[in-house]
Amino acid sequence: MTATGHSTPQNPEHLTGRMAVGVFLAFALAYFFSALVRAITATLSPTLTEELNLSAQDLGLLAGGYFLGFSLTQLPMGRWLDRYGPKKVIFAFLSVAVLGCLAFSWADSFRGLLAARMLCGMGVSACLMAPLTGYRRWFDASTQLRTNSWMLMTGSTGMLAATLPVQWLMPIWGWRALFVMLGAMIAVAMVLIAWVVPRWQPQVEQPDANKITLNDDGSYKAIWRSKYFWRMAPLGFFCYGGMVAIQTLWAGPWMTQVAGWAATEAAGGLFVINLSMLVAFWMWGLVTPMLVKRGIPVERLIAWGVPLTYVVLAVMVGLGASIGRAAAVGVALFCVSSTFVALAQPAVGMAFPSHLAGRALSAYNLVIFAGIFVVQWGIGLAVDTARGMGLSVVAAYQVAWAGFAVCSCLSWLYFLLSKPVQPR
Repeated sequence: MTATGHSTPQNPEHLTGRMAVGVFLAFALAYFFSALVRAITATLSPTLTEELNLSAQDLGLLAGGYFLGFSLTQLPMGRWLDRYGPKKVIFAFLSVAVLGCLAFSWADSFRGLLAARMLCGMGVSACLMAPLTGYRRWFDASTQLRTNSWMLMTGSTGMLAATLPVQWLMPIWGWRALFVMLGAMIAVAMVLIAWVVPRWQPQVEQPDANKITLNDDGSYKAIWRSKYFWRMAPLGFFCYGGMVAIQTLWAGPWMTQVAGWAATEAAGGLFVINLSMLVAFWMWGLVTPMLVKRGIPVERLIAWGVPLTYVVLAVMVGLGASIGRAAAVGVALFCVSSTFVALAQPAVGMAFPSHLAGRALSAYNLVIFAGIFVVQWGIGLAVDTARGMGLSVVAAYQVAWAGFAVCSCLSWLYFLLSKPVQPR
């Protein structure tokens, strides 16, 4: 089955049993640590701001540097995934991630931290695309949707570990030792991947009436020409990218600078937010195979579900400082309602034959992470600009978040008004 209910022939390369579970767990461990590295800046933001005297714009750029480095690798990585396979590509990239973690622990200036942060982003940039490329060949469509959701659930677990556990370890180890430990744990994940993930044999699929079938010349032509890809792109940029930008950075300052929470309280709030995301993705993993069997398309779920985020954002922006103790609940509701748009990523991958899956997924991931960088830095820039115009801290954050909400809503309207295009 595809995401829209089409039947597909049985693939002799499909993995089953212990082999499938082992492959999933190996990739999931690496993605867990990549998500921890991604989200840790939200918890460390008060410490880094104090030690390095960072402005809101600096903080946004530091966190966004991860996503900038991540984005720079996506297009070449897509070609490498299709040619060399997930195992070789993720192993090479994770080696860079280990170096990035060590460099971050040694950095003693903002520029050094920013460069190391970009290196970390480049290094973990294959941690989701590599397994999704493999799953495109190794699992059927309903299993792909389930494993995508459960990989994201694993990522939420990593983000969960970046909240209270990091806050508890900070007085004992300090943030520099934490990054040394992260580098060591990523190296352990590399060993497991080398052990259990199967080898990759390049292939060119035979024409399939249900899939895009263009001659594969190693380029991205088939992806850039796809109307389906471009229908999904604005949603990935603003809705998906914005959700991650807030979850991994601006949720913390919203709780501390708008709602008036202490740093320790904010870490607890981030724990609640990421726990809610973990549960949401776990539920999606249970539900999506049933939705596929009933022929309910991903596009319909997105059209119905995404507007919930605008209701939540409107309430949060309207309440401002008066949101008080409900700040974490508000961000959690925003992030959970945003998970509808996460279904677009595997749908884009399944819109193309498996020999193009690496490029399709990486191109869409580039859109998402470019959006994360723009929203993450853009909110910081908007806050500083509003403050420069004389607005209070709370009002500045309200203006910045309202601007993001408008952009996100426009992307959803574009999705609705675009001519419906189904994967084929």
